[in-house]
Amino acid sequence: MPHKITLTGSATGPLREYDRYVAFDMREKGSPSAPKGLKKSTFISYTVFVAKKAFNKTGLTKKSIMHEKILIQGEPTLDIPIDECPGEVGVICFQITVLPNKKDKEGNESNDKKEAKQEASAVQQEVAATKQEEKPVTTSQPVANEEKKAEKVQTEVKETPVQEKKVEPQKKQITNQPKGTQDLLSFDEIIVPEEFLKTHPNPQKTQKVIDFVKRTGRLDEPLTIEKGSNILKDGYRRYIVAKTVKMDKVPVMYEYQKS
Repeated sequence: MPHKITLTGSATGPLREYDRYVAFDMREKGSPSAPKGLKKSTFISYTVFVAKKAFNKTGLTKKSIMHEKILIQGEPTLDIPIDECPGEVGVICFQITVLPNKKDKEGNESNDKKEAKQEASAVQQEVAATKQEEKPVTTSQPVANEEKKAEKVQTEVKETPVQEKKVEPQKKQITNQPKGTQDLLSFDEIIVPEEFLKTHPNPQKTQKVIDFVKRTGRLDEPLTIEKGSNILKDGYRRYIVAKTVKMDKVPVMYEYQKS
């Protein structure tokens, strides 16, 4: 089995362009502790080589690659000339993914809260304006009481559709998918950790799942992935089945990062 390597971080040097690929340098810190009698590892520098087509899909640029946090999955190599590979280890990249920043995530959550408050305020203003327009100009006490009752009924009728409109968009219905499915994700977007790639699921159980997919047109259970990074957490057997039957999209459920 070929060697695998996973790197996370940002580029430590400028992007270099060649005919069919681009290259950039990364650096990772070694373990702070080492077995007794051995020297501690400090920093290891890597030079990553990515096909231009794969790099362009990420939306990264020469400037942004120095600031964005990225995840690299690939294979180490020592066969590239030193003038193209200034790092201590060369890495042939098979998959590159841009990871979300915490600031962007917090900013999105803040914007969602602001929009929710603005919607609630708009609803309250609309209800208040309706009440003012429908207030009676005036007359005897019995007539005023009857008009107040009618006004209350109309206000309740108007408030109900507003609340239903806010709730309906939040319901995301995904039909013909296994129970627990939260989303449909492109197969190519899922990142498989190295520890899964080293395992070999039982062929008989895998074949049963393949037969199920051919019979029903869907997986029996969703894959579990980490929200944001799309790293596979559970369901490697179903991932292999999806790859075998060439599924474009697979059902997933999310596991959120522990803060």
